[in-house]
Amino acid sequence: MSAALDLSLAPPLVQVDGLERRFRVGEEDVTVLRGVTFHIARGEYVALTGPSGSGKSTLMYQLGCLDTPSAGSVRLAGYDISTLGDAELATLRNRFIGFVFQSFNLLPRTSAVDNVAMPLRYAGVGLRERRQRARVALDRVSLSHRADYSPERLSGGERQRIAIARAIVTNPELLLCDEPTGNLDQKVGREIIDLFEALNRDLGVTLVIVTHDPAVARRTRRVIRIVDGQVERDGPPTGEL
Repeated sequence: MSAALDLSLAPPLVQVDGLERRFRVGEEDVTVLRGVTFHIARGEYVALTGPSGSGKSTLMYQLGCLDTPSAGSVRLAGYDISTLGDAELATLRNRFIGFVFQSFNLLPRTSAVDNVAMPLRYAGVGLRERRQRARVALDRVSLSHRADYSPERLSGGERQRIAIARAIVTNPELLLCDEPTGNLDQKVGREIIDLFEALNRDLGVTLVIVTHDPAVARRTRRVIRIVDGQVERDGPPTGEL
């Protein structure tokens, strides 16, 4: 298979079946994920929860095509990631997935518009077009008036909005969000979740949010709880994580 994947033909689905991930630590194999199975349909809004060390981060790496299974399978947009080479995985990440992190991961002395445009640069889009598309993405997160500001001049909430604009500038099918409100106060955190919900509702973007915050998890429509590398619970939100 070439690196030029035709994602228009692929279903925007996450399919995880019997996933295992083992790591070699010294002389031992340590199993972090154990037979994890779940499917996420297009347009779903899902929280991944569980205690620290439960395997959530390892699972996110799998969903983000940043790692591959030791056993079982992960399919994104119909593609089994274990069968893809590095260039194909990079194509899948760039075209299909948007990432939002707790620490924002912005270039500090680069303007908001150029931070947002960065994924388009990697995709080979010309300067004028990528800046135009970046401004559209900033407008969608209500931050077009800060397009020429560097992140160091902005608040935490504004930085996270820039990060979200960067995540959606490629029109991804899937947003993977790792503790996106972890560095924000409660009020700003609610505003960021409001924004995610608008993207899910208006654009049909599939949302997967890793969170330790019960208030965030309760606002999703489905919670997958990971404990000791296994799915302990998969269903509607409850009052507990």
